[in-house]
Amino acid sequence: MSVLRLGYVHINVTDLAEAKNHYINTLGMDAVHEEDGTVYLKSWDEADHHSVVLSEGGVGLTKLGYKVSDADSLAEIETRVRAFGATCERMSKGDNQSVGDGLRVTLPSEHTLELYSDIEYVGTATGLWNPDPWPRGGTRGIGVPRLDHTLITTEDPALLERFLSEALDFQAAERLVGGEDNTELVGSWMFCGEQPHDIAFVQGENGKLHHFAYHIADWSALLHAGDVFSMDDVPIDFGPARHGITRGETIYFFDPSGNRNEVFSGGYRTGKDFRTITWTMDQAARGINFTHRELDQNFLTVVT
Repeated sequence: MSVLRLGYVHINVTDLAEAKNHYINTLGMDAVHEEDGTVYLKSWDEADHHSVVLSEGGVGLTKLGYKVSDADSLAEIETRVRAFGATCERMSKGDNQSVGDGLRVTLPSEHTLELYSDIEYVGTATGLWNPDPWPRGGTRGIGVPRLDHTLITTEDPALLERFLSEALDFQAAERLVGGEDNTELVGSWMFCGEQPHDIAFVQGENGKLHHFAYHIADWSALLHAGDVFSMDDVPIDFGPARHGITRGETIYFFDPSGNRNEVFSGGYRTGKDFRTITWTMDQAARGINFTHRELDQNFLTVVT
């Protein structure tokens, strides 16, 4: 059984035209399909049909999709999910544009998470034969290469961590607990491959999205992203800065509907033998914003 990575994020936006301008012209994604108030987007270095879906009407997260290695994995995951006592159902080819059969799971945090192995392959912008390092024709705006991870909120972080570990084989790279004498879990950053996190969650309201993130090359690309945000009047939450947790570099910002996005670079390598790092709440500000060692309360409380 193997969950490979975050495959897609489906969100609601209040104004589809404004949202398309943000994700296409500022972030640099490409629209690959559009119908009935929904647009499907991919980045230039992503090979699958889409990674972000925007639907007009409201704001916030509709569902997450994680790609698994093969169809047999879905059956094993279904068994584990039911043994855990969580709810799931089979989804059919056609339920999602260009996505095959899969499994739809309701997480203990009340988020909808879909698992699938089959999705239409469309290829990257640079191809597989003697590829250039980036599209020769250039990119728009930031030119984000790929989706990276997401962070959601849950009333019971310990329960969600146990579910993701037992049902989906995720491991915790880093955990945030109350203190050295208080092991109550406040947040967890979990991986399924070798990234520092593929999904993370902190204590908060069930069913909410804190942010989803794009991976970009390095600190220089992050500063370039900051320049583009200024040119396009994109609201910044915080950054450029370095995280203590994950050791990544970051800028958080908002789309026109108020959904929080992130551009993320750096971080370290994990794997099956990685030993979990623990942070305590008295060091949480350094953990999240290592550069400035302080946090705006809105960063902790604004979710969609």
